[in-house]
Amino acid sequence: MPESDRPQNNSKPNSQPKRTSKRKRFLRWLERRSATPEFIGGMFAALTVFFFMAATNTLSGWLYVISGVSFALLIVGAVMPRRLLAEMVVVRSQLDPVSVGDDLWVDLTIQNIGGTEKRLLEVRDILPEHLSPIMQQEIVIELIAPHQQYRWTYEAKTTKRGVFVFQSTEIATASPLGLFRSRRACPSTQKAIVYPTVLTLDRCPLVDQLGRDHNPRKHSDEHNYNNATEGLTKTLRPYRWGDPTRLIHWRSSAKFGELRVRELEVTLGGQEVAIALDTSSGWQSEAFEEAVVTAASLYFYAQKSNLSVRLWTSATGIVQGDRTVLETLAAASISTNLSTNLQVPDDLPDLPIIWLSHRGDRLTDLPSGSRWVLWQSFANKTTANQKIANQRSLGLMIETISEPSDLSYQALRSQLQGFL
Repeated sequence: MPESDRPQNNSKPNSQPKRTSKRKRFLRWLERRSATPEFIGGMFAALTVFFFMAATNTLSGWLYVISGVSFALLIVGAVMPRRLLAEMVVVRSQLDPVSVGDDLWVDLTIQNIGGTEKRLLEVRDILPEHLSPIMQQEIVIELIAPHQQYRWTYEAKTTKRGVFVFQSTEIATASPLGLFRSRRACPSTQKAIVYPTVLTLDRCPLVDQLGRDHNPRKHSDEHNYNNATEGLTKTLRPYRWGDPTRLIHWRSSAKFGELRVRELEVTLGGQEVAIALDTSSGWQSEAFEEAVVTAASLYFYAQKSNLSVRLWTSATGIVQGDRTVLETLAAASISTNLSTNLQVPDDLPDLPIIWLSHRGDRLTDLPSGSRWVLWQSFANKTTANQKIANQRSLGLMIETISEPSDLSYQALRSQLQGFL
């Protein structure tokens, strides 16, 4: 059978399965280990036993023949489905990262590596928990010819950030006789990364005012850098269309046989910042999700403002780069180690940071020129204000927590864009 690209014609989403009885659980266990009789298989087995008992009572030869042939068919019907499924292979293509609320496209290739055709296959893909409101996807494949494959593509709407792992895909069949049904789990492991929401900020005084009260002489001019012809060379890279010809390093270009361009060292004095996400225990789950969204939003806003920005977490330390930062924030979780609640970690970078935390007693140990964003419930608001009243560092207190289903985070966006 030629490769098919019909992703959704026969597929249907299934909701969460209901609780099953012990009998059904036993039948599912037997179906995965060997085979379970279909309704027609159970009826045929009862008739076979009836003919065998009649032959025993009457000593009739033709009844023995009927019962013997029936037993042979039952054995074939019980053994063949398992053997046919052993020749099936499922390959899951690499999953592209998406953001929360976007559709995750899953691409599966069901391959028939055997020499016989496979008919009436039920393919069920189990989605990781919490990835989507849909728990599984199913499709029925009528025929896969020998040494051919079938391509199945479907989409699942993501509802939560994180790193999710697809484990296996189940294939079930009752062919060739339809008397017994067998199911097999085919390994198809693949990792799906769902990035946190990144808010588009028109302004953010928390970042814009960073560095104005410290080292006011240190500023860099991007226009002067673009027009520079000399300075400290940071690295050499291949020439790209649109690069200024004045930055071509002719000696290296002659040595490597291709144009090489100098990248000059950019000094961003007073504009170097790290965003630090406090992952210590004690967070409310909704508040921590807001903190992750804030970290991602501030990172890209600072990057858009031509700042040298990095991200810090206790699990990874300092990381930099769009993809690395988003993957780090996707995997961020609240720590269960109570010892991390004592003080600010010692491995914080020695530069101004934006501290995202739920604890107001850690602000005294922040590096000079730092900012903070504090999440406090309404009951603890007065206590938190007393703790930070004498601090020289500036920051923002988030008083409200958005609903988990509010993926737009309008309240959070307005507070980040407000004036200090």
